[in-house]
Amino acid sequence: MLLEKESLMDAAARAEEFRRRLDAAADATESALDALLAPAALPGEIVRPARLLEAMRYSTLGGGKRLRPFLVIESARLFGVEGASAIRTACALEMIHCYSLVHDDLPAMDDDDLRRGRPTAHKAFDEATAILSGDGLLTYAFDVIADPATHPDGGLRAALVLALARAAGLGGMVGGQALDLAAETAGTPLTIDETLQMQAMKTGALLRFAVDAGGILGGATPAQADALLRYGKALGAAFQVADDILDAEGDTAALGKRAGKDAERGKATLVGLLGLAGAKARCEALVEEATTALLETGLGEKTEILAEAARFVAARRS
Repeated sequence: MLLEKESLMDAAARAEEFRRRLDAAADATESALDALLAPAALPGEIVRPARLLEAMRYSTLGGGKRLRPFLVIESARLFGVEGASAIRTACALEMIHCYSLVHDDLPAMDDDDLRRGRPTAHKAFDEATAILSGDGLLTYAFDVIADPATHPDGGLRAALVLALARAAGLGGMVGGQALDLAAETAGTPLTIDETLQMQAMKTGALLRFAVDAGGILGGATPAQADALLRYGKALGAAFQVADDILDAEGDTAALGKRAGKDAERGKATLVGLLGLAGAKARCEALVEEATTALLETGLGEKTEILAEAARFVAARRS
């Protein structure tokens, strides 16, 4: 009984430390994004249009758990890297994520009116401004990573740029969004393998980049980079399954976005293919896969917070 109580205390302490670090990463990211999205033009820029900047700030600041920035910061910390390099890379990734949400909410895409509990960008501004704000965030993300302020090593910055472009583009997030939209009107539903591939691109690619980036910044060995890659893949898959479950079980007020839209639009989800019980079982298996991969980094207790992140992803309610 004593050992069981100690184990529960350890689990509670890990969960508390995870929440503390998640909140700290969110605060650091918010502060850095606020500074990056300031009105003053950077060298090489001419002027920052006020309404466009307002829309970019609206879509980026003051919302979200900042899980992706957290993963960058914590995976870099595994290798002793902290400070501007990790935070600026985290901000670049968050800009990509926020741009994708702005575009995903547009009438031509998922046609949503609510995001993070408030009107979506095209409702708060207009469609043209929303599109341009997404374009601006996408472009600015690569500006931030390519800037020597992120890291003095140009080769390392180029590696980050390449990895982020591959994760965000044709063979990653954007390609996954295209497959997701196509599935809504397809004559036959996607198979499980096709659904997993689409989700690995649409949702998983950016989450995978988050931990890849930490390894790049920290100089991970090939074996460590491979273990982090497997962790990132499993975490991304678990995140998407949990999202599918939340859409089926959650409510709009708790989610901060419209619930039940996946079934309404005929989206390919594992809930639709496996049922709720099957989707929940798969989510649990993916968390186990993610935590096992972390053990193979050889970094021991340093990985406990990232393991807690995998458990958090599966258990979240919003």
